[in-house]
Parts: sequence; C-alpha cells; structure tokens
Amino acid sequence: MKRLLMIAAALAPCAMAADIVKIDSGTLEGTVNADSSVRIFRGVPFAAPPVGKLRWQPPQAVQPWSGARKADEFGAHCVQGKVFGDINSRGKEMSEDCLYLTVWAPTKPAAKSLPVYVWFYGGGFAAGSGDEPRYDGESFARRDIVVVNVNYRLGVFGFFACPELSRESEHKASGNYGLLDQVAALEWVRKNIAAFGGDSHRVTIGGESAGSLSVSALMASPLSRDLFQQAVGESGAFFGSVGGRGSNSLAESEKQGAAFAASIGATSLAELRAKSADELLSAAMKKNNGMAFWPNVDGYFLPSDVQSIFAQGKQSQVPLLAGWNADEIRMSVTMAKEKPTAKTFLERLRQQFQDHADGALKVYPASTDEEAVRSAGDFASDNFIVFGTWKWIEMQTRTGKPVYRFQFDRAVPVPEAMKSTGLKTFGAAHATELEYVFEMLQSKKADWQPEDQKVAETMNAYWANFIRTGDPNGPGLAKWPNFAKTREVMHIDTQSKALPEEHRDRYEFLDSVQASAGSM
Repeated sequence: MKRLLMIAAALAPCAMAADIVKIDSGTLEGTVNADSSVRIFRGVPFAAPPVGKLRWQPPQAVQPWSGARKADEFGAHCVQGKVFGDINSRGKEMSEDCLYLTVWAPTKPAAKSLPVYVWFYGGGFAAGSGDEPRYDGESFARRDIVVVNVNYRLGVFGFFACPELSRESEHKASGNYGLLDQVAALEWVRKNIAAFGGDSHRVTIGGESAGSLSVSALMASPLSRDLFQQAVGESGAFFGSVGGRGSNSLAESEKQGAAFAASIGATSLAELRAKSADELLSAAMKKNNGMAFWPNVDGYFLPSDVQSIFAQGKQSQVPLLAGWNADEIRMSVTMAKEKPTAKTFLERLRQQFQDHADGALKVYPASTDEEAVRSAGDFASDNFIVFGTWKWIEMQTRTGKPVYRFQFDRAVPVPEAMKSTGLKTFGAAHATELEYVFEMLQSKKADWQPEDQKVAETMNAYWANFIRTGDPNGPGLAKWPNFAKTREVMHIDTQSKALPEEHRDRYEFLDSVQASAGSM
C-alpha cells in the first residue's frame, strides 16, 4: 500500500501538469475525461466579450489574465431562440458574452505535433452551440486528433447589418460578425494550438448545415482561406440557393437591418446598442423565427459571392471531404397533411420553372401519385441543400486536389417515445449523421442497434483518417475512391461501399436553370 501511495504521489504532478497549458492570453487549467485518456479545456475565450460598444463589431483581442484560469466548465452559448428541437446546449447560461471554445486533446504526449479538427456547428445561423453533446471531440482525441469546437454569434447578434454600422467600419462593411468570429477562432488556433499538442499547419475545418456553409465561405474568404489545410462539409454550401434563399448583397442586408431598427423604435446605432439582448432577440424571433438575418457579400469577408470566387479559382486549394444525407428533408413531403399528387406536383413545377418545366418533369417525373411523392421529396432536398453541396464539390474538383464525396444512407431509428406514432425511422434525414461522425450515439435517445455503433465507428474512422492524411482510407475500411478522378461516391451504411454517382441529371438541370435565370 505504501508503495502504491508513493507511485500515486509521484504521478500526481505529471497529471496536473498535463492539464495546465500556457497560451498567449494566460494559463489554463483543464480537466480529463472519465478514464483520463483525453484532456478537456472548456470555456476558453478566443475573443473579447462582444457586448456594449463591441456589439456588432468584429471580434477583438482577449484581455490577458493572471494566474491559472479554470477551464472545466463550458462557456455561455450565444443568444438564440428556440428554433430547432435537436439543439441542446450544455452551457450553464445564454449570453452575448459567448465567444468561447472547447479543446479536446490526448493525454498521452505524442512524438510529434498532432492534426487539428476545428468544428463549426449548424443551426441556420440562428441557433446552435459548440458544447452540444453530439459534437464531443473525445472519440477523435482517442485517435490522436486535437479537436476545437467554436461558438460564433448568431441571428441578429451575428448577422445584423445597417448603413450606420457600415459607415462606422473601416472596411465599410457590416454583418457577417459570426463568420468573423470563426476567422478569429482559426487565428487563435494558429497561435495557440501547439500548447495542446496540435500542429498549427495541419488544420482541418469542418461543419454541418450552416457550419458547412461556413466552411465553403471560409474557403472563399481572403481573411481565412490560408488558415487551414483541409476541409469537411456535411450538407451545405453557399452555391445557388439554400432552401430558395440566395446570397444577400450588403445593400439588401442594410435595408433589412434599417427596417428592423425602425420596427423596434430605434433611430440610431446608439439606441440599438442600448437595447437589451432579450428585447432584440424577442423582436428578431418575429422575423422568420429568428432566421431573417443571414451572411452577406460585404466586400470585406466576402469580396464577391462564394460561387464567383470559386469560379475564379481563388478559393483554398485544399483536399475536401463533403456530401449529404439520402433523405435530407424528404419527411417534409412524406409526412405532410396534404401530399403532392401527379397533378399538383406538375402544377408546382410549371409555376416554379415556367419555360423550364418540361425539363424539370424529366428529372423529377410524376406519372403517378406515388412517383410524384418520391420526386417531390427529391426536389425538396435538392432545392434545400443537396444542389448547393453538389455544386461546391464539382467546383473544387477543378483544383486538382483530392475530393471525397459521400452520401449518408443509414436510416436512423426513432426515439422510443415516438414509436406510438407508428413511425419507424426518420430515414437518413438532415443532421442525423452527426452522432455517427463524432461517435456520440449516446447523446441522443433512439432505438439504437449494434449496426448503428458499427456505422459510427466507420464514419469516425473515415473522418479521422482524412483529418490526419487528407485521405479517408485506412485498414479495415471499404475503399473510398477520389471522386475527382473516379466519379464514385462512398455510400455510408451498415455495409459501406463506393458506387458511381447518381442523379447527375437532376443537378445539371438545376445548374442550367440557375445559369440562365441567376437563381433557382
């Protein structure tokens, strides 16, 4: 017993030292996971609190601190409304003071610096948090990857623009503060990640939905495109429209912002900054459920729209792993009270595509009511998120860099509480791949099967391999070909396999309509 106590005493300082790091703004004291294999640093500030005069300003430098700062609790999550039911923050509060990140890193010292994965959450730029349980970086850290989960400002706090803000800016730009937060986080990673064992020149950025749109924008922006070496996108990119919504110009965003200010009786920027966060959020939630505020082409973060920057070949010339889910928003059609029929779907196509309606019917056929429901589900997903992601992938293949395309096919089982509805699965719906990618099935209640854990292990391994090497392939995994060379797509399911790409005719049709009309 005495010998064991002596060993424990000898090891204690080493364990303590492993959980203390020095970064540019001060010293952090983190914690470890249940089996002490992963170090975790929560609530790490990467920018000054964007409050008071810093509301609607680009992120500013953190004020240094003295002594060891405890990093064992998540920071506040950014101010947001209840927009999506699957977003569950673990931050103890919601606040404008929310520019914090979390770092997961292996406890065991590595022989050389480790690759880094920086993750940006989804939520329509109106909701989300880096501390959601489904984004835990523990599984990646066990695979010798340093994970950084980042908060960024949302909704009216992250994307509000108005003429007075643009005049105030040295860049004559406003809005896009949430995206500038992401740039600040990447700059923080470059300066500080070595303290956690990470390599600042082996950084992969990733995100899902709005987070994936962010990745495409970060690849395009001159402020960020040199701050990382690889990219991962899950369901989303700033190409074409997103759910029928195209890129805003700065002028459009300024006009929208001025109208919002007038609606709450604010006649100046000073009056807007004097409003409480609760008052602003309450008013914003009346505008498209808080989702009215959107990134814009501001001439600073984005000199022009993302697609134009890619067309000029000015984006990050990096390997890309990207794709989408088989059923994205198909449920919006199949579970609607009034399902489309052959007659009503044809009418919709003619209304939406007008002179191009015959072409639309060729790729979205509706000879029967059953076929109309299927095609309507396909079109809903394509118009929402699939087409833009496809276009992003297509344009990145022109760089000559490896591009790995996937489709997530696993039909996710429903939670036990929903079985009474008769629904057996959500299908491979939007965002359902997340718990698999991070190998965090336990973060969501569902009728998980052993096969689901197998899929999670497979996805986590593919992603980890890509983060480490720029290639998802590795021992024990089905071969994932480079899409840029083979036009083969990895279908991820209980038996993952690469298949020739499908439905290209649909995407090329939508692409041609966009080219002729400017938008879908």
